[in-house]
Parts: sequence; C-alpha cells; structure tokens
Amino acid sequence: MEIWINPACSKCRGALSLLDAEGAEYTVRRYLEDVPSEDEIRAVLERLGLEPWDITRTQEAVATELGIKEWARDAGTRDRWIAALASHPGLIQRPIITADDGTAVVGRTEEAVRDALSR
Repeated sequence: MEIWINPACSKCRGALSLLDAEGAEYTVRRYLEDVPSEDEIRAVLERLGLEPWDITRTQEAVATELGIKEWARDAGTRDRWIAALASHPGLIQRPIITADDGTAVVGRTEEAVRDALSR
C-alpha cells in the first residue's frame, strides 16, 4: 500500500504510527514534494469512489484565492478541479492510503486507517 502524506500533518503522523504498530508494509509519498499528476489524481479518485471536490481542502488560503468554493461541482468542472489539485497539492485532503485490493481511503481517522489495513 501507499500513503500520501504531509509530514507536518498530525493526521498523517497518526496514520503512520498506526500502520507501524500494525506492522503494515507501505510506501510513503510526500505528495507536496512528489506531486501527483492529473492522471494519478484521477486514478486515486476512482479508487476512492469520490469526486475531486470531495478531497479538496477548501479552507486553505490558495483555495480562497482561486475561489474554489464558488466552483460548480459537476462533470463539466471535474477536470478544472483535478487541475487545481495537481497545481496546488496542498489542497489535497490527507492522508490518502491506497489499499492492496485496488481501493483507497482518506485516512483521517483510526477507523479509516484500519479499514485500509483490512483490505
């Protein structure tokens, strides 16, 4: 499995601690440094079963600058959202854990991380 993290994020550190405590094998991706492409974001969204606006941190300063809260949330604007996430990876909700079964979870809670471990 792979986990997208921001090392400064307490939820990310908590997820890593739980994965370590459970002896999980995983790869860390510091997504602010190793920025996912638009295609990688699309693939993760498919695995999550979510839309880009579902994983966007709309309270971030750059989100305000871009006016993201006002953007439509529909098929016609999906690519615009994905492009914004690829251009401004700090907008991506974290941590995201891709499970071995081809699914993914946003691991912000212990329950979500355990869910990823069980897949």
